[in-house]
Amino acid sequence: MSSVKIEFKDLSKRYKDVLAVSNFSAQVQSGRVTGFLGPNGAGKSTALRCLLGLVNPTGGSAEINGGSYSQLVEPIHKVGAVLDSRGFHPGLTAKQNLKIMASASQINFSRIDEVLELVDLAGAANKRTKGFSLGMKQRLSLAIAMLGDPEILILDEPANGLDPLGIVWLREF
Repeated sequence: MSSVKIEFKDLSKRYKDVLAVSNFSAQVQSGRVTGFLGPNGAGKSTALRCLLGLVNPTGGSAEINGGSYSQLVEPIHKVGAVLDSRGFHPGLTAKQNLKIMASASQINFSRIDEVLELVDLAGAANKRTKGFSLGMKQRLSLAIAMLGDPEILILDEPANGLDPLGIVWLREF
């Protein structure tokens, strides 16, 4: 694993009259588990969206290895992210959703069974996701994020929808 570093430098993001993030600075070294703590509306999710290039900052920067997410070579192998648990088709099975993502990213299909096992969804691989509980959707989102065996995992509210056993599983993960 290479030395991956995340850095926020005076990051700011304004949506019209709302200042979502104001001059946020932080560094995350590789090999560390780091959490952003703060009340709802503090800008944690917005900072992560800026880091992933989903929204443009109003000021400052959010970088991975000294550059923007868009500059990463093979980003699926560098960064996996779970920002919400709606990134898949409800009419398809868990495995079918993962196959679509693997195909789009030129990832060997053998990785699908590995990630389903990792997130404890192997038994639900052939079930349509429309019947998944919120916790199962969260696990599938995590499987999608891990498909490229990334060096960094970015998880926004990872315990959202997990039952008590799921939270224990996440902590041990």
